[in-house]
Amino acid sequence: MDIGVISVRYARALLKSATLAKLEDQVYQEMQTLSQSYIQVPELRFTIDNPMLAKDKKKAVLVTACGGEVTDLTQTFIQLVLGEDRESTLQFMAASYITLYRKQKNITRGRLITAVAVSPATEQKMKEMVEGKTQGTVEFQTEIDPSIIGGFILDYDTYRMDASVKTKLNDILAQLK
Repeated sequence: MDIGVISVRYARALLKSATLAKLEDQVYQEMQTLSQSYIQVPELRFTIDNPMLAKDKKKAVLVTACGGEVTDLTQTFIQLVLGEDRESTLQFMAASYITLYRKQKNITRGRLITAVAVSPATEQKMKEMVEGKTQGTVEFQTEIDPSIIGGFILDYDTYRMDASVKTKLNDILAQLK
């Protein structure tokens, strides 16, 4: 069976159970932490995929990768995944849960890139603008990239607003050619 199909099925079941238990927000945080652990510690995947490592040791590592103090539901889910020998797809399950949760809660990810740091008030205004356009909540992230020279780049959903000086200069250069 396809890894994507398996991951989504497990994630959907976890989200349904978490919603019924009113733990979906906590499980969301745990799945985000797990997903980040897989990204930041590449050895985690090799450790979990190691057939020589006992299931109880894998569970302990995964609980730690989820943030340490996790809900009983997440512990039960990890135990189920290990019992079914599906631990190699756990990273995809966590990502699928995050996606399904965001869809259920109408959460959009937004990103503001500026050449210099912006004030919290400016960041809040941009976030509110995106929330107004998406009619939902926005998880907002700001980045500083001096290479854009000035202005900003705003990404959310499938939209991109590029008002950077770098882009404007490149447009002028393209017109001059």
